[in-house]
Amino acid sequence: MKLGLINSAWAQAGRDTAYGLRKTRELGFDTVDIFADPLDTSAAERAMIRSTCDDLDLPIVSVACVALGLIDFNPSVRRFHIDRCKQYLEMTAEFGGRNLLLVLGEYVWQREVIPPAEQWQSGVQSLQILGEYAKNLGLEIVMEMEPFRESLLNDVPKMKKFLDDVASPSVKANLDISHLVLANQGPELLESLRGQIGHIHISDCDGKVHGDLPPGRGVVDFAPYLGKISDLGLNQDDVVMSIELEYSPEPDKIEAWVAEAYESTAQLLRNANLRD
Repeated sequence: MKLGLINSAWAQAGRDTAYGLRKTRELGFDTVDIFADPLDTSAAERAMIRSTCDDLDLPIVSVACVALGLIDFNPSVRRFHIDRCKQYLEMTAEFGGRNLLLVLGEYVWQREVIPPAEQWQSGVQSLQILGEYAKNLGLEIVMEMEPFRESLLNDVPKMKKFLDDVASPSVKANLDISHLVLANQGPELLESLRGQIGHIHISDCDGKVHGDLPPGRGVVDFAPYLGKISDLGLNQDDVVMSIELEYSPEPDKIEAWVAEAYESTAQLLRNANLRD
């Protein structure tokens, strides 16, 4: 299985984009995921990202997007975020990527004012529109499962229901192993998503709080999850596993932080017969 890195790891430590891309390739990663907003990224910056990745033979697989407004109760806000996500999809296509990773958001006001079913339906309708747009661009959208109490997609059954309600072959699930652990979702539950998985994130955590640590720094037992991922029969030319890292406690040593994550994850994948 190809192993990638979300490039936000470098930005959080103050490294510029081109430097982060070069180090990503130097450390051995096969691919990269880009965290950039098309509304804040100039044409020159986008061209630099694409050309640098081409020069490095570092394919861009995914672009990450947080679009909480897709489930807002104001129609104007939803329309804005649908248009914004379309621009994300266009940028993903411009980069030669495969998917847009989408974070949908949370129920507001403790579900006491806006009916939860109404927010859910707003999300479904938004993704039906965006799924069709992605299809026309030859892309997929992969939904992030967030392990927070009020997140719409905070466990595997809800992810399954959401994908089935959207009913678009272009809208799939992103598996995040750390999030699964934090949400107490065992690997056996992943069977329900067979055929609906488009991307994978991997990181470690303390089992209590969202952390995105290098594997080995926390408590996650990766072997059962990787075993199940192997059993799901994913097309390993299409589905990539990307390391997601949050802020390094020592930004000046970010290179060592990322290198540690690469080495520990590559070994985990080899142990699971997912990587040579």
